[in-house]
Amino acid sequence: MPTVHMLDYVAGNVRSLVNAIEKLGWTVEWVKTPEDVSKADNLILPGVGHFGHCLTQFNQASYTKPIIEHINAGKPFLGICVGLQALFEGSQEDAAVQGFGIIPGHLKRFKDSDKSVPHIGWNSANTSKKDGLADQSLYGLRPSSKYYYVHSYAVPYREGELEKQGWSIATARYGDEEFIGAIAKDNVLATQFHPEKSGAAGLRLLKAFLEGKKFSTLPKDLQIDGSAAALREGLTRRVIACLDVRTNDAGDLVVTKGDQYDVREKDTEGQVRNLGKPVEMARKYYEQGADEVTFLNITSFRNCPVADLPMLEILRRTSETVFVPLTIGGGIRDTVDPNGKTVSALEIATLYFKSGADKVSIGSDAVTAAEEYYARGKKLPGNTAIETISQAYGNQAVVVSVDPKRIYIPSPSSTTHNTVKTLTPGPKGEEYAWYQCTIKGGREGRDMDVVQLVQAVEALGAGEILLNCIDKDGRNNGFDLELINAVKEACTIPVIASSGAGNPGHFVEVFERTPTDAALGAGMVCHFPLSSRYTKSIG
Repeated sequence: MPTVHMLDYVAGNVRSLVNAIEKLGWTVEWVKTPEDVSKADNLILPGVGHFGHCLTQFNQASYTKPIIEHINAGKPFLGICVGLQALFEGSQEDAAVQGFGIIPGHLKRFKDSDKSVPHIGWNSANTSKKDGLADQSLYGLRPSSKYYYVHSYAVPYREGELEKQGWSIATARYGDEEFIGAIAKDNVLATQFHPEKSGAAGLRLLKAFLEGKKFSTLPKDLQIDGSAAALREGLTRRVIACLDVRTNDAGDLVVTKGDQYDVREKDTEGQVRNLGKPVEMARKYYEQGADEVTFLNITSFRNCPVADLPMLEILRRTSETVFVPLTIGGGIRDTVDPNGKTVSALEIATLYFKSGADKVSIGSDAVTAAEEYYARGKKLPGNTAIETISQAYGNQAVVVSVDPKRIYIPSPSSTTHNTVKTLTPGPKGEEYAWYQCTIKGGREGRDMDVVQLVQAVEALGAGEILLNCIDKDGRNNGFDLELINAVKEACTIPVIASSGAGNPGHFVEVFERTPTDAALGAGMVCHFPLSSRYTKSIG
Protein backbone atom coordinates (compact mmCIF):
# COMPACT_ATOMS: atom_id res chain seq x y z
CA MET A 1 0.00 0.00 0.00
CA PRO A 2 1.16 3.60 -0.60
CA THR A 3 2.53 5.51 2.39
CA VAL A 4 1.84 8.95 3.83
CA HIS A 5 3.98 10.55 6.54
CA MET A 6 2.48 12.09 9.68
CA LEU A 7 4.17 14.13 12.36
CA ASP A 8 4.10 12.35 15.72
CA TYR A 9 3.56 14.79 18.59
CA VAL A 10 0.86 15.48 21.20
CA ALA A 11 -2.01 16.39 18.88
CA GLY A 12 -5.13 15.08 20.59
CA ASN A 13 -6.95 12.36 18.72
CA VAL A 14 -4.80 11.29 15.76
CA ARG A 15 -6.09 7.71 15.97
CA SER A 16 -9.17 8.64 13.92
CA LEU A 17 -7.04 10.29 11.24
CA VAL A 18 -4.89 7.17 10.96
CA ASN A 19 -8.02 5.01 10.70
CA ALA A 20 -9.45 7.24 7.97
CA ILE A 21 -6.22 7.08 5.96
CA GLU A 22 -6.01 3.31 6.34
CA LYS A 23 -9.65 2.97 5.27
CA LEU A 24 -8.65 4.71 2.04
CA GLY A 25 -5.95 2.11 1.39
CA TRP A 26 -2.88 3.98 2.63
CA THR A 27 -0.48 3.32 5.49
CA VAL A 28 0.88 5.90 7.91
CA GLU A 29 4.58 6.23 8.60
CA TRP A 30 5.32 8.30 11.67
CA VAL A 31 7.73 11.22 11.53
CA LYS A 32 9.48 11.05 14.89
CA THR A 33 12.52 13.28 14.37
CA PRO A 34 13.25 16.49 12.43
CA GLU A 35 15.50 14.43 10.15
CA ASP A 36 12.51 12.28 9.18
CA VAL A 37 10.75 15.35 7.74
CA SER A 38 13.43 15.88 5.09
CA LYS A 39 13.13 12.23 4.05
CA ALA A 40 9.34 12.32 3.71
CA ASP A 41 7.81 12.49 0.23
CA ASN A 42 4.60 13.87 1.71
CA LEU A 43 3.56 15.17 5.12
CA ILE A 44 0.40 15.55 7.20
CA LEU A 45 0.48 17.92 10.17
CA PRO A 46 -2.57 17.33 12.40
CA GLY A 47 -3.27 19.15 15.61
CA VAL A 48 -5.75 20.42 18.14
CA GLY A 49 -5.29 22.73 21.06
CA HIS A 50 -3.66 26.02 21.93
CA PHE A 51 -1.80 27.79 19.09
CA GLY A 52 1.06 28.93 21.30
CA HIS A 53 1.45 25.54 22.98
CA CYS A 54 1.55 23.64 19.68
CA LEU A 55 3.90 26.05 17.89
CA THR A 56 6.19 26.12 20.91
CA GLN A 57 6.34 22.33 20.77
CA PHE A 58 7.32 22.47 17.10
CA ASN A 59 10.06 25.00 17.84
CA GLN A 60 11.46 23.21 20.87
CA ALA A 61 11.59 19.91 18.99
CA SER A 62 13.30 21.63 16.00
CA TYR A 63 10.47 20.74 13.59
CA THR A 64 9.65 24.24 12.31
CA LYS A 65 12.56 24.67 9.89
CA PRO A 66 12.32 21.23 8.22
CA ILE A 67 8.52 21.57 7.84
CA ILE A 68 8.94 24.91 6.06
CA GLU A 69 11.71 23.42 3.89
CA HIS A 70 9.42 20.49 3.02
CA ILE A 71 6.73 22.91 1.86
CA ASN A 72 9.16 25.12 -0.08
CA ALA A 73 10.55 22.03 -1.81
CA GLY A 74 7.15 21.46 -3.42
CA LYS A 75 6.35 18.24 -1.58
CA PRO A 76 2.67 17.51 -0.78
CA PHE A 77 1.59 18.93 2.58
CA LEU A 78 -1.71 18.73 4.46
CA GLY A 79 -2.32 20.76 7.61
CA ILE A 80 -5.40 20.09 9.75
CA CYS A 81 -6.84 22.51 12.34
CA VAL A 82 -3.75 23.84 14.16
CA GLY A 83 -1.87 22.50 11.14
CA LEU A 84 -3.66 25.17 9.08
CA GLN A 85 -3.20 27.85 11.73
CA ALA A 86 0.54 27.20 11.89
CA LEU A 87 0.92 28.23 8.24
CA PHE A 88 -0.08 31.82 9.04
CA GLU A 89 1.97 34.54 10.72
CA GLY A 90 0.41 34.37 14.16
CA SER A 91 -2.69 34.18 16.31
CA GLN A 92 -4.50 36.35 18.81
CA GLU A 93 -4.53 33.25 21.01
CA ASP A 94 -0.84 33.81 21.78
CA ALA A 95 0.61 36.94 20.22
CA ALA A 96 4.09 36.14 21.54
CA VAL A 97 4.44 33.02 19.39
CA GLN A 98 5.03 33.23 15.65
CA GLY A 99 3.56 30.93 13.03
CA PHE A 100 5.44 29.55 10.03
CA GLY A 101 4.64 32.66 7.97
CA ILE A 102 3.93 30.68 4.79
CA ILE A 103 0.64 32.57 4.35
CA PRO A 104 0.12 36.23 5.34
CA GLY A 105 -2.52 36.80 7.99
CA HIS A 106 -3.37 36.35 11.66
CA LEU A 107 -6.04 34.38 13.48
CA LYS A 108 -8.63 36.19 15.58
CA ARG A 109 -11.06 34.94 18.21
CA PHE A 110 -14.70 34.71 17.22
CA LYS A 111 -16.96 37.33 18.78
CA ASP A 112 -19.05 35.77 21.55
CA SER A 113 -21.54 38.64 21.93
CA ASP A 114 -23.98 37.03 19.50
CA LYS A 115 -22.99 33.35 19.44
CA SER A 116 -21.37 30.52 21.34
CA VAL A 117 -17.59 30.17 21.31
CA PRO A 118 -15.92 27.74 20.55
CA HIS A 119 -17.41 27.23 17.11
CA ILE A 120 -18.31 23.54 17.28
CA GLY A 121 -20.19 21.58 14.67
CA TRP A 122 -20.93 21.17 10.99
CA ASN A 123 -20.35 24.09 8.64
CA SER A 124 -19.53 24.77 5.02
CA ALA A 125 -16.32 24.89 3.02
CA ASN A 126 -17.59 26.87 0.07
CA THR A 127 -15.47 27.72 -2.97
CA SER A 128 -18.16 28.44 -5.54
CA LYS A 129 -18.38 32.19 -5.08
CA LYS A 130 -14.66 32.82 -4.67
CA ASP A 131 -12.77 31.28 -7.58
CA GLY A 132 -15.46 30.80 -10.20
CA LEU A 133 -15.41 27.09 -9.36
CA ALA A 134 -19.15 26.50 -9.60
CA ASP A 135 -18.49 23.40 -11.69
CA GLN A 136 -15.16 22.48 -10.10
CA SER A 137 -14.38 20.80 -6.80
CA LEU A 138 -11.26 21.75 -4.82
CA TYR A 139 -9.89 18.52 -3.34
CA GLY A 140 -13.37 16.99 -3.38
CA LEU A 141 -15.11 19.84 -1.53
CA ARG A 142 -18.78 20.24 -2.35
CA PRO A 143 -21.07 23.24 -1.67
CA SER A 144 -23.81 20.84 -0.57
CA SER A 145 -21.67 19.15 2.11
CA LYS A 146 -20.92 20.10 5.69
CA TYR A 147 -17.64 19.59 7.54
CA TYR A 148 -16.81 19.30 11.24
CA TYR A 149 -15.18 22.32 12.87
CA VAL A 150 -14.08 22.81 16.47
CA HIS A 151 -12.12 26.00 17.23
CA SER A 152 -12.28 29.44 18.83
CA TYR A 153 -9.83 31.23 16.53
CA ALA A 154 -9.99 31.61 12.77
CA VAL A 155 -8.48 33.54 9.86
CA PRO A 156 -10.98 36.21 8.76
CA TYR A 157 -11.72 36.06 5.04
CA ARG A 158 -11.03 39.17 2.97
CA GLU A 159 -12.20 38.60 -0.56
CA GLY A 160 -9.52 38.62 -3.21
CA GLU A 161 -6.46 39.23 -0.99
CA LEU A 162 -5.04 35.72 -0.89
CA GLU A 163 -6.48 34.76 -4.28
CA LYS A 164 -4.21 37.40 -5.84
CA GLN A 165 -1.27 35.41 -4.48
CA GLY A 166 -2.50 32.20 -6.08
CA TRP A 167 -4.34 30.68 -3.11
CA SER A 168 -7.65 28.91 -3.59
CA ILE A 169 -10.00 29.54 -0.67
CA ALA A 170 -13.00 27.72 0.77
CA THR A 171 -14.95 29.70 3.33
CA ALA A 172 -17.40 29.13 6.15
CA ARG A 173 -19.62 31.59 7.98
CA TYR A 174 -20.31 31.73 11.71
CA GLY A 175 -22.85 34.39 12.57
CA ASP A 176 -21.74 37.47 10.68
CA GLU A 177 -18.09 36.36 10.52
CA GLU A 178 -16.73 34.75 7.36
CA PHE A 179 -13.48 32.83 7.76
CA ILE A 180 -11.14 30.49 5.92
CA GLY A 181 -12.29 26.88 6.16
CA ALA A 182 -9.73 25.48 3.71
CA ILE A 183 -6.89 26.90 1.66
CA ALA A 184 -4.73 25.44 -1.12
CA LYS A 185 -1.91 26.39 -3.45
CA ASP A 186 0.44 24.21 -5.48
CA ASN A 187 1.54 21.41 -3.12
CA VAL A 188 -0.19 22.78 0.01
CA LEU A 189 -3.66 21.99 1.35
CA ALA A 190 -4.86 23.01 4.80
CA THR A 191 -8.24 22.72 6.49
CA GLN A 192 -9.59 24.37 9.62
CA PHE A 193 -12.15 21.57 9.83
CA HIS A 194 -11.33 17.94 10.62
CA PRO A 195 -11.78 15.77 7.51
CA GLU A 196 -11.36 12.59 9.55
CA LYS A 197 -14.43 13.66 11.58
CA SER A 198 -16.51 14.86 8.64
CA GLY A 199 -17.98 11.56 7.50
CA ALA A 200 -18.04 10.70 3.81
CA ALA A 201 -17.40 14.32 2.82
CA GLY A 202 -14.16 14.40 4.81
CA LEU A 203 -12.99 11.04 3.51
CA ARG A 204 -13.50 12.36 0.00
CA LEU A 205 -11.15 15.29 0.68
CA LEU A 206 -8.49 13.02 2.20
CA LYS A 207 -8.70 10.71 -0.79
CA ALA A 208 -8.27 13.61 -3.21
CA PHE A 209 -5.20 14.86 -1.33
CA LEU A 210 -3.58 11.44 -1.11
CA GLU A 211 -4.14 10.90 -4.83
CA GLY A 212 -3.00 14.41 -5.77
CA LYS A 213 -6.32 15.37 -7.38
CA LYS A 214 -6.57 19.08 -6.65
CA PHE A 215 -9.44 19.84 -9.02
CA SER A 216 -12.24 17.65 -10.31
CA THR A 217 -15.52 18.33 -12.07
CA LEU A 218 -18.59 18.35 -9.87
CA PRO A 219 -21.53 16.19 -10.96
CA LYS A 220 -24.17 18.29 -12.71
CA ASP A 221 -26.68 17.91 -9.89
CA LEU A 222 -24.16 19.34 -7.39
CA GLN A 223 -23.22 22.43 -9.41
CA ILE A 224 -24.77 25.54 -7.85
CA ASP A 225 -24.08 29.25 -8.30
CA GLY A 226 -22.47 31.42 -5.67
CA SER A 227 -25.68 32.93 -4.31
CA ALA A 228 -27.22 29.50 -3.76
CA ALA A 229 -24.05 28.28 -2.07
CA ALA A 230 -24.03 31.32 0.21
CA LEU A 231 -27.55 30.50 1.40
CA ARG A 232 -26.31 27.10 2.57
CA GLU A 233 -23.45 28.53 4.61
CA GLY A 234 -23.52 28.58 8.37
CA LEU A 235 -23.32 26.32 11.39
CA THR A 236 -25.98 23.64 11.67
CA ARG A 237 -27.36 22.35 14.93
CA ARG A 238 -26.18 18.92 15.93
CA VAL A 239 -28.07 15.75 16.81
CA ILE A 240 -25.93 13.58 19.08
CA ALA A 241 -26.32 9.90 19.90
CA CYS A 242 -25.49 8.98 23.49
CA LEU A 243 -24.60 5.48 24.62
CA ASP A 244 -24.62 4.85 28.37
CA VAL A 245 -22.08 2.07 28.84
CA ARG A 246 -21.57 -0.03 31.95
CA THR A 247 -20.66 -3.53 33.05
CA ASN A 248 -23.66 -5.81 33.52
CA ASP A 249 -23.86 -8.53 36.16
CA ALA A 250 -22.15 -10.99 33.80
CA GLY A 251 -19.13 -8.70 33.44
CA ASP A 252 -19.86 -7.59 29.86
CA LEU A 253 -19.79 -3.96 28.72
CA VAL A 254 -23.26 -3.13 27.40
CA VAL A 255 -25.26 -0.10 26.35
CA THR A 256 -27.94 0.60 28.94
CA LYS A 257 -30.49 3.31 29.73
CA GLY A 258 -31.59 4.85 32.98
CA ASP A 259 -34.93 5.93 34.37
CA GLN A 260 -34.02 8.95 36.50
CA TYR A 261 -30.51 7.42 36.57
CA ASP A 262 -31.67 3.92 37.62
CA VAL A 263 -30.37 1.45 34.99
CA ARG A 264 -31.90 -1.75 36.39
CA GLU A 265 -35.09 -3.37 35.12
CA LYS A 266 -38.05 -3.06 37.45
CA ASP A 267 -40.11 -5.97 36.10
CA THR A 268 -37.40 -8.69 36.12
CA GLU A 269 -34.77 -9.65 38.67
CA GLY A 270 -33.25 -6.21 38.61
CA GLN A 271 -30.83 -6.93 35.77
CA VAL A 272 -28.99 -4.07 34.07
CA ARG A 273 -30.92 -2.98 30.97
CA ASN A 274 -29.05 -4.27 27.91
CA LEU A 275 -29.70 -2.35 24.69
CA GLY A 276 -26.81 -3.83 22.71
CA LYS A 277 -23.07 -3.82 22.08
CA PRO A 278 -21.38 -0.39 22.17
CA VAL A 279 -19.27 -0.62 18.99
CA GLU A 280 -22.12 -1.98 16.86
CA MET A 281 -24.60 0.60 18.13
CA ALA A 282 -22.18 3.49 17.59
CA ARG A 283 -21.62 2.38 14.00
CA LYS A 284 -25.37 2.08 13.44
CA TYR A 285 -26.01 5.61 14.71
CA TYR A 286 -23.19 6.96 12.52
CA GLU A 287 -24.61 5.27 9.44
CA GLN A 288 -28.03 6.73 10.24
CA GLY A 289 -26.71 10.28 10.35
CA ALA A 290 -25.82 11.09 13.97
CA ASP A 291 -23.52 14.12 14.03
CA GLU A 292 -21.57 12.91 17.06
CA VAL A 293 -21.47 9.88 19.34
CA THR A 294 -21.05 10.16 23.10
CA PHE A 295 -20.08 7.29 25.39
CA LEU A 296 -20.89 7.77 29.06
CA ASN A 297 -18.92 5.16 30.97
CA ILE A 298 -21.05 4.58 34.05
CA THR A 299 -18.69 1.94 35.44
CA SER A 300 -15.73 4.34 35.24
CA PHE A 301 -12.56 2.88 36.79
CA ARG A 302 -13.83 0.63 39.53
CA ASN A 303 -12.52 -2.77 38.53
CA CYS A 304 -9.44 -2.58 36.31
CA PRO A 305 -6.15 -0.75 35.88
CA VAL A 306 -6.57 2.44 33.90
CA ALA A 307 -4.27 1.42 31.04
CA ASP A 308 -6.27 -1.77 30.47
CA LEU A 309 -9.73 -0.22 30.46
CA PRO A 310 -12.18 -2.08 28.20
CA MET A 311 -13.51 1.35 27.21
CA LEU A 312 -10.18 2.11 25.54
CA GLU A 313 -10.67 -0.89 23.27
CA ILE A 314 -14.24 0.18 22.53
CA LEU A 315 -12.96 3.60 21.47
CA ARG A 316 -10.23 2.09 19.29
CA ARG A 317 -12.68 -0.20 17.52
CA THR A 318 -15.36 2.47 17.17
CA SER A 319 -12.95 4.96 15.62
CA GLU A 320 -12.14 2.43 12.89
CA THR A 321 -15.62 2.75 11.36
CA VAL A 322 -17.19 5.89 12.87
CA PHE A 323 -15.88 9.09 11.28
CA VAL A 324 -17.68 11.68 13.38
CA PRO A 325 -16.59 13.13 16.74
CA LEU A 326 -16.48 10.80 19.74
CA THR A 327 -16.88 12.01 23.32
CA ILE A 328 -16.17 9.88 26.38
CA GLY A 329 -17.31 10.63 29.92
CA GLY A 330 -17.04 8.93 33.28
CA GLY A 331 -14.15 8.88 35.74
CA ILE A 332 -12.19 11.79 34.26
CA ARG A 333 -10.53 12.79 37.52
CA ASP A 334 -7.38 12.22 39.52
CA THR A 335 -7.66 8.65 40.73
CA VAL A 336 -5.81 5.65 42.15
CA ASP A 337 -6.30 2.51 40.07
CA PRO A 338 -6.68 -0.96 41.64
CA ASN A 339 -2.94 -1.54 41.25
CA GLY A 340 -2.26 1.39 43.56
CA LYS A 341 -0.99 3.72 40.85
CA THR A 342 -1.96 7.39 41.07
CA VAL A 343 -3.20 8.61 37.70
CA SER A 344 -4.04 12.24 36.95
CA ALA A 345 -7.13 13.37 35.08
CA LEU A 346 -4.85 14.64 32.31
CA GLU A 347 -3.24 11.21 31.94
CA ILE A 348 -6.66 9.55 31.75
CA ALA A 349 -7.81 12.06 29.13
CA THR A 350 -4.62 11.46 27.13
CA LEU A 351 -5.32 7.71 27.11
CA TYR A 352 -8.80 8.39 25.79
CA PHE A 353 -7.55 10.80 23.12
CA LYS A 354 -4.91 8.33 21.92
CA SER A 355 -7.59 5.64 21.69
CA GLY A 356 -9.92 7.67 19.47
CA ALA A 357 -11.82 10.18 21.61
CA ASP A 358 -12.09 13.79 20.51
CA LYS A 359 -13.57 15.20 23.70
CA VAL A 360 -13.80 14.15 27.33
CA SER A 361 -16.77 14.84 29.56
CA ILE A 362 -16.25 15.74 33.21
CA GLY A 363 -19.10 15.35 35.70
CA SER A 364 -18.88 15.36 39.50
CA ASP A 365 -15.31 16.64 39.48
CA ALA A 366 -16.53 19.79 37.72
CA VAL A 367 -18.89 20.55 40.61
CA THR A 368 -16.13 20.27 43.21
CA ALA A 369 -13.86 22.38 40.99
CA ALA A 370 -16.56 25.05 40.77
CA GLU A 371 -16.98 25.00 44.54
CA GLU A 372 -13.25 25.59 44.93
CA TYR A 373 -13.37 28.38 42.34
CA TYR A 374 -16.01 30.26 44.33
CA ALA A 375 -14.33 29.51 47.67
CA ARG A 376 -11.22 31.24 46.29
CA GLY A 377 -13.19 34.34 45.38
CA LYS A 378 -13.54 33.37 41.72
CA LYS A 379 -9.82 32.74 41.34
CA LEU A 380 -8.60 29.80 39.27
CA PRO A 381 -7.18 26.94 41.37
CA GLY A 382 -4.82 26.01 38.53
CA ASN A 383 -4.83 22.26 39.09
CA THR A 384 -8.36 21.09 38.35
CA ALA A 385 -9.08 18.51 35.66
CA ILE A 386 -10.83 21.13 33.54
CA GLU A 387 -7.82 23.44 33.66
CA THR A 388 -5.08 20.88 33.07
CA ILE A 389 -6.85 19.17 30.16
CA SER A 390 -7.96 22.38 28.45
CA GLN A 391 -4.46 23.85 28.76
CA ALA A 392 -2.98 20.81 27.03
CA TYR A 393 -5.65 20.11 24.41
CA GLY A 394 -7.73 23.28 24.17
CA ASN A 395 -11.06 24.09 25.80
CA GLN A 396 -12.94 22.51 22.88
CA ALA A 397 -11.72 19.13 24.16
CA VAL A 398 -13.43 19.54 27.56
CA VAL A 399 -17.17 19.02 28.02
CA VAL A 400 -18.78 19.46 31.43
CA SER A 401 -21.72 17.16 32.06
CA VAL A 402 -24.24 18.78 34.41
CA ASP A 403 -26.81 16.74 36.38
CA PRO A 404 -29.32 19.20 37.87
CA LYS A 405 -32.70 18.56 39.44
CA ARG A 406 -35.59 20.93 40.09
CA ILE A 407 -36.16 22.35 43.55
CA TYR A 408 -39.57 24.04 43.71
CA ILE A 409 -40.03 27.18 45.80
CA PRO A 410 -42.95 29.56 46.39
CA SER A 411 -41.03 32.68 45.30
CA PRO A 412 -37.52 33.82 44.27
CA SER A 413 -37.08 35.38 47.70
CA SER A 414 -37.16 31.88 49.19
CA THR A 415 -33.60 31.16 48.02
CA THR A 416 -30.31 32.83 47.17
CA HIS A 417 -30.04 30.71 44.04
CA ASN A 418 -30.87 31.64 40.44
CA THR A 419 -34.51 30.80 39.73
CA VAL A 420 -36.92 30.36 36.83
CA LYS A 421 -40.64 31.06 36.68
CA THR A 422 -42.00 27.75 35.51
CA LEU A 423 -45.02 26.76 33.45
CA THR A 424 -44.93 23.37 35.20
CA PRO A 425 -46.07 24.03 38.79
CA GLY A 426 -44.65 22.05 41.68
CA PRO A 427 -46.55 19.55 43.85
CA LYS A 428 -47.90 22.38 46.02
CA GLY A 429 -48.59 24.70 43.11
CA GLU A 430 -45.20 26.43 43.31
CA GLU A 431 -44.54 28.69 40.32
CA TYR A 432 -40.78 29.03 40.79
CA ALA A 433 -37.86 26.63 40.86
CA TRP A 434 -34.09 26.52 40.96
CA TYR A 435 -31.90 23.78 39.52
CA GLN A 436 -29.68 22.09 42.08
CA CYS A 437 -26.41 20.57 40.88
CA THR A 438 -25.72 16.99 41.93
CA ILE A 439 -22.75 14.64 42.06
CA LYS A 440 -22.25 10.88 42.30
CA GLY A 441 -24.69 10.06 39.52
CA GLY A 442 -27.39 12.32 40.90
CA ARG A 443 -27.34 10.76 44.35
CA GLU A 444 -25.99 13.78 46.24
CA GLY A 445 -27.21 17.37 45.91
CA ARG A 446 -24.92 20.36 46.43
CA ASP A 447 -25.52 23.96 47.47
CA MET A 448 -24.92 25.21 43.94
CA ASP A 449 -27.32 26.03 41.14
CA VAL A 450 -26.84 25.29 37.48
CA VAL A 451 -26.16 28.93 36.52
CA GLN A 452 -23.38 29.16 39.11
CA LEU A 453 -21.87 25.93 37.84
CA VAL A 454 -21.81 26.73 34.12
CA GLN A 455 -20.34 30.18 34.72
CA ALA A 456 -17.62 28.70 36.92
CA VAL A 457 -16.62 25.91 34.54
CA GLU A 458 -16.54 28.32 31.60
CA ALA A 459 -14.06 30.43 33.57
CA LEU A 460 -12.04 27.30 34.39
CA GLY A 461 -11.68 26.41 30.70
CA ALA A 462 -14.57 24.16 29.69
CA GLY A 463 -15.58 24.43 26.05
CA GLU A 464 -19.05 22.90 26.09
CA ILE A 465 -21.91 22.05 28.46
CA LEU A 466 -23.75 18.71 28.31
CA LEU A 467 -26.97 19.72 30.06
CA ASN A 468 -28.83 16.79 31.56
CA CYS A 469 -31.94 16.93 33.75
CA ILE A 470 -32.61 14.28 36.38
CA ASP A 471 -36.35 15.04 36.37
CA LYS A 472 -36.54 14.34 32.63
CA ASP A 473 -34.23 11.32 32.44
CA GLY A 474 -35.99 8.30 30.96
CA ARG A 475 -39.38 10.05 30.80
CA ASN A 476 -39.40 10.46 26.99
CA ASN A 477 -41.70 13.49 27.26
CA GLY A 478 -39.39 16.14 25.85
CA PHE A 479 -36.49 18.32 26.97
CA ASP A 480 -36.66 20.79 29.86
CA LEU A 481 -36.89 23.94 27.75
CA GLU A 482 -36.88 26.29 30.75
CA LEU A 483 -33.61 24.81 31.99
CA ILE A 484 -32.01 25.03 28.56
CA ASN A 485 -32.99 28.67 28.03
CA ALA A 486 -31.71 29.61 31.49
CA VAL A 487 -28.31 28.01 30.86
CA LYS A 488 -27.95 29.49 27.37
CA GLU A 489 -28.51 32.95 28.87
CA ALA A 490 -25.89 32.30 31.54
CA CYS A 491 -22.87 31.27 29.43
CA THR A 492 -21.23 31.87 26.06
CA ILE A 493 -19.94 28.34 25.38
CA PRO A 494 -22.03 25.82 23.40
CA VAL A 495 -24.78 23.89 25.17
CA ILE A 496 -25.97 20.35 24.36
CA ALA A 497 -29.55 19.71 25.49
CA SER A 498 -30.00 16.26 27.02
CA SER A 499 -32.58 14.14 28.87
CA GLY A 500 -36.18 13.64 27.80
CA ALA A 501 -36.06 12.95 24.05
CA GLY A 502 -38.57 10.25 23.14
CA ASN A 503 -39.36 10.97 19.50
CA PRO A 504 -38.16 13.17 16.61
CA GLY A 505 -40.68 15.86 17.49
CA HIS A 506 -38.81 16.58 20.70
CA PHE A 507 -35.71 17.51 18.68
CA VAL A 508 -37.84 19.78 16.50
CA GLU A 509 -39.28 21.41 19.61
CA VAL A 510 -35.96 22.04 21.35
CA PHE A 511 -34.40 23.54 18.22
CA GLU A 512 -37.39 25.78 17.56
CA ARG A 513 -38.02 26.95 21.13
CA THR A 514 -34.49 27.29 22.52
CA PRO A 515 -31.13 28.51 21.15
CA THR A 516 -29.41 25.25 22.14
CA ASP A 517 -26.39 24.38 20.00
CA ALA A 518 -27.10 20.65 19.92
CA ALA A 519 -29.49 18.03 21.26
CA LEU A 520 -28.67 14.56 22.52
CA GLY A 521 -30.73 11.40 22.57
CA ALA A 522 -30.13 8.17 24.48
CA GLY A 523 -32.21 5.02 24.55
CA MET A 524 -34.26 6.01 21.51
CA VAL A 525 -34.96 3.49 18.78
CA CYS A 526 -32.83 4.87 15.95
CA HIS A 527 -34.43 8.28 15.38
CA PHE A 528 -31.21 9.81 14.09
CA PRO A 529 -32.22 10.16 10.42
CA LEU A 530 -33.92 13.29 11.81
CA SER A 531 -30.47 14.88 11.74
CA SER A 532 -30.72 15.32 7.97
CA ARG A 533 -33.25 18.07 8.56
CA TYR A 534 -31.07 20.17 10.82
CA THR A 535 -27.53 19.06 10.21
CA LYS A 536 -24.98 18.10 7.64
CA SER A 537 -25.24 16.30 4.38
CA ILE A 538 -23.25 13.12 5.03
CA GLY A 539 -21.71 13.16 1.61
